[in-house]
Amino acid sequence: MRSAPAGTEKAPDPALEILRNVRRIEIRSRRLVQELFSGSYHTVFKGRGIEFSEVRGYVPGDDIRSIDWNVTARMGHPYVKLFHEERERSVVFLVDRSASTRFGSSRRTLSLAAAEATALLAFSAAVNQDKVGLLLYSDRTEKWVPPKKGRPHVLRLLREVLEEPEPDRGTRLGAGLEQATRMLRRRTILFVVSDFLVDPEELRHPLAVAARKHEVVPLVLVDPRQERHPAVGLVPVFDLETGRRAVVDTSDPRTRAALEARTRAMAEERERVFRRAGVEGVELRLDEDTVAPLVAYFRRRERWRAAGR
Repeated sequence: MRSAPAGTEKAPDPALEILRNVRRIEIRSRRLVQELFSGSYHTVFKGRGIEFSEVRGYVPGDDIRSIDWNVTARMGHPYVKLFHEERERSVVFLVDRSASTRFGSSRRTLSLAAAEATALLAFSAAVNQDKVGLLLYSDRTEKWVPPKKGRPHVLRLLREVLEEPEPDRGTRLGAGLEQATRMLRRRTILFVVSDFLVDPEELRHPLAVAARKHEVVPLVLVDPRQERHPAVGLVPVFDLETGRRAVVDTSDPRTRAALEARTRAMAEERERVFRRAGVEGVELRLDEDTVAPLVAYFRRRERWRAAGR
């Protein structure tokens, strides 16, 4: 059960608060992108291939394999072909909009952490002239925004992500992955932003299929209260997705141990599903900064690239 202490459910944020959050996130993201992400992003997510740029006169030291023999024959002296990496790609964020993302036991909710991670990566993509798109998904499609370039488009995506999730929305993340795979015709960098509190078996096949077609990066949102349950006596809880209510005796060590064991088992099975699909998840914790795990992920990927993996 995705539960939260009774009485913590928040009213939807007003439009002004959404705009303030967008502006705050943009200012912070812009600095971080320039300082940390831009070069790493460019290195880690390579373009689709190499495309022809122009020809120029041969100079000593040029690779003779690059000589354009047709132009050379016409001009009477050697010319070589120049190429550059075809950089333009599409980056799509599949963001979980189920009701459980309204929860947060620390200073921010899961949905706000999702917006912060999306901003950092979307602005990095925009700096590198990539197109950015968004699929908001719960137990149904909430919103599809096709990939486009530019800062105004990224700001629109952030406003969509920051909208308060609808109450009583469940999670069918596997179905969301299936839809993304069907919709995205060309190879895409697909960031899946979710708490992943679903049956890992539901993800196994859709994730494997998506990872064969696209470059999939799961961003796993983790609230510390999901892992550790303090002994505070009888706690009324309710499921944000189904509305079911219950009372949990957190003073009982066996109850706490059972809840924590269930959470660990789900996390371990989720990691096994990721490994079988050949993807690496990035854990984003609400009680820690969003930047550090993303930076660590980029640096690992850069090392792998350098090692030819």
